[in-house]
Amino acid sequence: MKQIEIRLSGSGGQGLILGGRLLMHTLMLAGYYVAQSQSYEPTSRGGLSRSDLVASESPVEFPLATELDMIIVLDQVAVEPSRSLIRPGGLVFSDSQRVTQPLEGEFNSFEIPFHQIAREQGNPRGANIVALGLLVELGRFATQENLQTAIEKLTPQRFRSVNSTVAQAGKQWARDLDLKS
Repeated sequence: MKQIEIRLSGSGGQGLILGGRLLMHTLMLAGYYVAQSQSYEPTSRGGLSRSDLVASESPVEFPLATELDMIIVLDQVAVEPSRSLIRPGGLVFSDSQRVTQPLEGEFNSFEIPFHQIAREQGNPRGANIVALGLLVELGRFATQENLQTAIEKLTPQRFRSVNSTVAQAGKQWARDLDLKS
């Protein structure tokens, strides 16, 4: 991997800023230089929220994502603002229940029930962590152990076990996913 650009996007209250911090720490543990940026609308819940990461084997020259390799879309509100940034052949993972009109274009698009998976694993607010488990497994830019270490370090103790469980569920979904679709 020379450089990879990743976006976690959705609406406020979905834990995307925390997800970005966890993914940044995961990538740093794997030995990458990482720049992370975030934005969110001033509403506490429901407005557009995103966390972008640029990771590289050498120091990051430009810290903002301009051509996304991978994107998670957890809510319909996040679809349009990301459309023009996805590189041809990039990977788009949309929540199958909350994104009613997924992104279409010269990229590979997959629908994943992130929120449902999180609920089934006992963490109804853990769709962001499910997404991280999936990204780390598919991207192969870090290990699940790196992600678990980030979870241990950056999340409150009372959530660590359930966050580890939902990350593992995301990993399993990644293993079962047919990327040739």
